[in-house]
Amino acid sequence: MTQLPDTLEDAIAQAREATKAALADGYTRVQVDLLFPELKQMPVAEQFLPLFAEYESRLKVFFADAGGAALARRDWVDAAFQILDIGTGRAASIQSKIQPEDEIFLFVSPSAVEIPQLEKVCEIIGDRPLVMLNPRLEDSGTVGIGYAARQIRERFLNTIESCYYLRPVDENTAVFRCYPGQWEVLVQKGETWEKIAELPKKPSGDDIDYLLMQGQGQTSTDATPMKKPSMFKSLQRFIKALSS
Repeated sequence: MTQLPDTLEDAIAQAREATKAALADGYTRVQVDLLFPELKQMPVAEQFLPLFAEYESRLKVFFADAGGAALARRDWVDAAFQILDIGTGRAASIQSKIQPEDEIFLFVSPSAVEIPQLEKVCEIIGDRPLVMLNPRLEDSGTVGIGYAARQIRERFLNTIESCYYLRPVDENTAVFRCYPGQWEVLVQKGETWEKIAELPKKPSGDDIDYLLMQGQGQTSTDATPMKKPSMFKSLQRFIKALSS
């Protein structure tokens, strides 16, 4: 069983391995989620890039907008691959961004606003593998919550396999998935993280609440041992270090 990471660097390394395993098993659309507030996407993407080293110029990296792409081109001066933005242009301009020699694609933090363009790009990519790094595609304010939103999920969002997912629900609760493992809900008890559930699908908020209530009902009345610093507090220090 894959253990919860102790640092952001460990989490990114786990995410690379999970992505590699999912791609090797034939998934062509995979997603990585490191869901921490104030996480700077550029340093995370830079640490994720070694996964694609063998592809060199056959990798293409997309940012949500021209500003993000320009910053990446400025900072990644030795990049062997092309860096573009998804953009909001006409279908013809989107078509021109994908070339026959492109073999694999990385999308850095696309949002729900870009879903129409993102869908078009993915249609052009076809069966070639693509990775979504920290996407924000399920914003109900943009995607909606009715029939149209269900259509988008069925047509597009549900085609993406979540191969790595790490989210603190609160300081003592985490949702974790590292492919090929299942989804896990964990709580911190004393000096350890305890898995309270293993699920085949991503748990909803209601699922997590129910599992936590069950766990509280089974908790001993003994005094809780002094806790070590939360893994997520430690991660925040690494996030700040990467952001500086």
